Amino acid sequence: MTTRWADSHVHLFSLEEGATPALARARAAGVDRFVCVGTDLETSRASVELAEADHDVAAVVGLHPHEARHLADQRPGIESLVTHPAVVGVGEAGFDLHYEHSPRADQEEAFRWQIGLAHTHDRTLVIHTREAWPDTFRVLEAEGVPTRTVLHCFTGGPAEAERALALGCHLSFSGIITFRTADDLRAAAALAPLDRVLVETDAPYLAPVPHRGRANEPGYVVHVGEALAAAMGRDVEEVAAATRATTRRLLGRS
Repeated sequence: MTTRWADSHVHLFSLEEGATPALARARAAGVDRFVCVGTDLETSRASVELAEADHDVAAVVGLHPHEARHLADQRPGIESLVTHPAVVGVGEAGFDLHYEHSPRADQEEAFRWQIGLAHTHDRTLVIHTREAWPDTFRVLEAEGVPTRTVLHCFTGGPAEAERALALGCHLSFSGIITFRTADDLRAAAALAPLDRVLVETDAPYLAPVPHRGRANEPGYVVHVGEALAAAMGRDVEEVAAATRATTRRLLGRS
């Protein structure tokens, strides 16, 4: 029997071949749940359309920190999508201080707004944080952590994992956990409870070993899951079942 996985964070609208062939390959590999995450109004609409076409795809809508400077223009459209029945989350929201394509103040405003949306509409909050742990924790603590909150593409070490877990957040691991240099990340995974972790591809970005350097796709979440299981010292089947159940609990469609 094929082990079944869920990809908790993928940008299906950005796959070079389009979503259909990649989804077919992923399903053949045992991946049967997908969470398609928008980064602005246009891609949020695309995520909803993909979810409407396939019931095993759920949508997350919101404004990436890179796009936060467009909040005033895109806010009404994103707010209109949040209540769609295929939409399970808000995001990916937060801070990216590595590039700062949007000013820091705009990123914070957009983050606070999306935390509010998650609270108001009882949606899971999906967070993007890069080189911004102090600001991320500061805003979360000020606004209140939504009941269901996921730190997407978690890249912290044990200290950040412990603080996030204490706040009630879940940690989603990407292909980075397969990288040779990711010892701190694997140490963070080792201390996380099994029911507080998810796996993702973030495709088409961050392809895991042995596909590093190529375009990523949702079927490769299998490699992420295997690496997470090794870091946690757990059986692959156990991690697959647990992460799939957690994805369904936090980001599953009704």
